[in-house]
Amino acid sequence: MKPLSTAGLLILVAGCAVAPPYNPQLACHIPTNSEQSALQILKSENETAAGTPFHGGNSVELLKNGPATYAAMMAAIKGAHHQIDMESYEFDGQAAAEFGALLIQKAGEGVQVRLIYDAFGSHHEPASMFTALEKGGVQVEEYSPFDPLKLKSLDLNKRDHRKLLVVDGRSVITGGVNIAQFYENNTTPPPDAGPAGALPWRDTDIAITGPVAADFDAMFEKTWVKEGGKPFQLLPPVETPQGNTVVQAIDGSPRDNHPAIYDSLLTAIATARHSVHLTTGFFVPPPELSEALECAAQRGVDVRIILPSRSTSGSAIAAGRADYGSLLKAGVKIYERQGVVLHAKTAVIDGIWSVVGSSNLDWRSTVSNNEIDAVVIGHSFGQQMQTMFKNDEAHSKQVTLQAWRHRGLGERLREIKAQAVQMFL
Repeated sequence: MKPLSTAGLLILVAGCAVAPPYNPQLACHIPTNSEQSALQILKSENETAAGTPFHGGNSVELLKNGPATYAAMMAAIKGAHHQIDMESYEFDGQAAAEFGALLIQKAGEGVQVRLIYDAFGSHHEPASMFTALEKGGVQVEEYSPFDPLKLKSLDLNKRDHRKLLVVDGRSVITGGVNIAQFYENNTTPPPDAGPAGALPWRDTDIAITGPVAADFDAMFEKTWVKEGGKPFQLLPPVETPQGNTVVQAIDGSPRDNHPAIYDSLLTAIATARHSVHLTTGFFVPPPELSEALECAAQRGVDVRIILPSRSTSGSAIAAGRADYGSLLKAGVKIYERQGVVLHAKTAVIDGIWSVVGSSNLDWRSTVSNNEIDAVVIGHSFGQQMQTMFKNDEAHSKQVTLQAWRHRGLGERLREIKAQAVQMFL
């Protein structure tokens, strides 16, 4: 996600993000006597919070970087017969031009093509790109535009941070990868890379085929209509099993009283029996999340978090580092990924409960952004997630409590400054 400039921050402050409401039903620890009982609790809590069920019969593929995601997306779009729904926080650069050309081609073949892009995330892209898409038959909606004549809400702090592709109501690709040039070969920096320099980007998506795709498409449709798009008759859910993996689509938006993604993660941490392994591109945790992680570590759960060492937002890193102390004291292990700009948003709990999506462990994802995640149940996919996590850990530097306590005055001052605006980072 791009950092907010000072001017942009002042504009967005008009939205005045507030802390997520405390959910008294969430506990620090939910005792379970078996893996099965933990899964039953998690499934029940998730389905209640999200309003969407878990679906069996899906196939899944873990996409570990931008090129892998782009290849899968291109293949899915080229194979579309009826409908393409795409939603992206960023849609700009050469990557957007290439995807745009393919979307226009498919629209010319008679495929229903729709695109939602975020006004702030895609502000580098000239309006002519989206005009060309519309002229080419692609239906386009701009989320929360800055143009006063197009405003749908006075709350400009609300952004659409999702990255989602649904094809023919049966195939889904979602995760952290935007449509932006710096993902194309994992080496080109974004135009406002700042402290990240020319480092390659490390991100994660998931490709899913099966019945759960209908729920992802319904979430797209909800945003589409809210932003003024014409309602569309979605394709029926896939009835024939495409695999044997259980998956849930779960979303979060500023309209939620209790953000489903946030509540889901807190519940998963509370039921964890062995391990909580989290990876995120932005770490500015609300107090409930910090407390949940500390509680898990204190009861003997192996809690590890991999965070970026460099980012497009130095302020976000500084704000997150200010919270390291209490986490480290509680036994949480913190690692900072070296040599890349870490942008992935993943979780794997007890090696069986996995999450891949767009939501970071920060205030914006909790209270201000439209987000979307895939929750996957299964040891096979969980093992792939664990292997990916261990690889990132091997390329990370562990942060010790002693080193954190001896950080310099300049770093401490940056943390204080960043924490003052942490809800907007």
